[in-house]
Amino acid sequence: MSQLRKFAEVLATYGRHGWRPARVLMSAATLAEWRASGGAASFGGLEPVESEVDALWFTRPSHGGREAWELRLVAEPPYALFELFEADESEEDREDVRREMEARLREYAGGRSADS
Repeated sequence: MSQLRKFAEVLATYGRHGWRPARVLMSAATLAEWRASGGAASFGGLEPVESEVDALWFTRPSHGGREAWELRLVAEPPYALFELFEADESEEDREDVRREMEARLREYAGGRSADS
């Protein structure tokens, strides 16, 4: 199955549960595949950015004015990291946490490939 198809499946699954895409991360190979397709895969108006891993950021409102963010690796087996941000948390602090989550995901994905 093409990697773009996997992206579409993850988007559909999360969409059914009220998550909306917030960022699209693609490896160089997947980004090339996406560009070769003429950008046919839609990510809700988001432009993919090059990354070491194929992943999607999702967000949705949570209880008490909080905001849930989930970073989902687009690979098998499924793997995701979750964070819940308080309503009064600064965007700078949120971005620091998101960068740390991306680093953890890259570390996980790198270790997984080395083990296979």
